[in-house]
Amino acid sequence: MKPLVDCVRSGVLRGAVAMVGCNNPKVRPDYAHIELMKKLIKHDIILVLSGCSAQAAAKAGLMDKEAKSLCGEGLKRVCELVDIPPVLHMGSCVDISRMMILASDIAKDSGWNISQIPLVGCAPEWMSEKAVSIGNYVVATGIDTYLGVDPYTKGSTEVTELLQGETGTKKWVEANFTVELDIEKLGDKMIQAIEDKRKALGI
Repeated sequence: MKPLVDCVRSGVLRGAVAMVGCNNPKVRPDYAHIELMKKLIKHDIILVLSGCSAQAAAKAGLMDKEAKSLCGEGLKRVCELVDIPPVLHMGSCVDISRMMILASDIAKDSGWNISQIPLVGCAPEWMSEKAVSIGNYVVATGIDTYLGVDPYTKGSTEVTELLQGETGTKKWVEANFTVELDIEKLGDKMIQAIEDKRKALGI
């Protein structure tokens, strides 16, 4: 992981987003996935995807090496040197453990805690119970996770605070959920979170 860590430390890559999740009939299929991906790679944030999110990227051509033309200068350079696309496929949605192993390897090689890595999770169009368990796994690992569709918690202020506030999972595992239905704003919040993590690390 050292070359990847060096790219992040130097700022050539600003960070990474692990994007997963379904298509949700409440929103336009694939739209959130694709628009967020384009926004993030433009800001030199590399993407690792699984499941339906990966299928959306493949259909949109974002897993082609030519997609480097949509990237910021840093990520574009990495794609050219390593000969990879800016959006990488890591399997089905239940292969999220591969992403968590990757995060733990980065933590080992960088000396950072997992919660400190300039990395966030995202499920912009989640809809299934399976996605709930995957999202909870990512948060429990210490990675902030961003949702573009409301979870079914609004009936309980206590559960909402537990999952999204500062006194629940954030206090216990240094990560929580952020919900933002405006996809443009959701992307901005993920970018800001990555930059805040960089600032906290002094990189």
